[in-house]
Amino acid sequence: MRCFEHKLLSYLGSDLLRRTDPFHMTYPISIIIPVYKNYEMFYWYLEINKKYFDGCEVIIMNDYPLENITKQVKKIYPESIVVNNKKNLGFAGNVNRGVLKATRNYIFLINSDVVIKDNSFLKSLEYFIKDQKLFAVGFAQIEKDGKIVGANRAYFQNGFINHSHQQVTSHQQLISNFWAEGGSSIFNKKLFIDLGLLDELFNPFYWEDIDLSYRAWKAGYKILYDPNIKVEHHHESTIGKYFDKSKILKIAFRNQLIFHWKNLTDKDLILKHLFNIPKFIFVPGFFDALVKLPKVLKSRKKTVKLFKKTDKEILDLFN
Repeated sequence: MRCFEHKLLSYLGSDLLRRTDPFHMTYPISIIIPVYKNYEMFYWYLEINKKYFDGCEVIIMNDYPLENITKQVKKIYPESIVVNNKKNLGFAGNVNRGVLKATRNYIFLINSDVVIKDNSFLKSLEYFIKDQKLFAVGFAQIEKDGKIVGANRAYFQNGFINHSHQQVTSHQQLISNFWAEGGSSIFNKKLFIDLGLLDELFNPFYWEDIDLSYRAWKAGYKILYDPNIKVEHHHESTIGKYFDKSKILKIAFRNQLIFHWKNLTDKDLILKHLFNIPKFIFVPGFFDALVKLPKVLKSRKKTVKLFKKTDKEILDLFN
């Protein structure tokens, strides 16, 4: 047995069990794939990815109530658990339901248009063993044009926390990551739940994974990026297919505002944010966010109780 597997066995105990075949392991990972329409694409990628599912729990979360996909999914991967929601829950609600259903210690969350390159994602288990404060590990995402993304930084400008891709100079080292992307990252399930799961205020999509990641950082946990664990992200998801661009931009800005109203605690940053707000009151999405303000403040009250670090402490990590 390899040294890595010895470490996993000693640390995870009964959560990592040998099968009758000594070359196959049961890993403490639940792979969760949220799905919304675009099923032919999803079935195609499921067929490609299934060879790397061995030893993991696989949960397919279907968020389109008018379509039952259990039969087709079981044809492709019989061992999978398929959940067909009776009502549309949005991305956050759909993922949360999957996380609560999962029985393993770690959640590998991947989009339905992601191709797993190999089983190197198992390497992330070693990082969790070494660091009890580790919340998530993000992976290198190879896009269609060959560009690699997934390493994220943050900076404060014009009253807002903005994010952009980090330039990774070394392909050998782990680096701190501002947020673990919901399309291809592994999370500590217990911390995912303890932090309050994805906030469904962000439904139907966008900013929910950034919000959870920021809450994790401010609660004293860490997020890493491993450039050596790679997936292909084909960006054929359903958002652009079923929502028009103006609607997407409106939701994105609404959720960006919600993120700030929930999470900013440094007084100077709050003042700078409020000072800049008048510039944006006519941007589509502003009044949608304002309508949600009572719920946002209620969520904020719960959220800030977990915070141990300031906004500046987190932002300084990436600047």
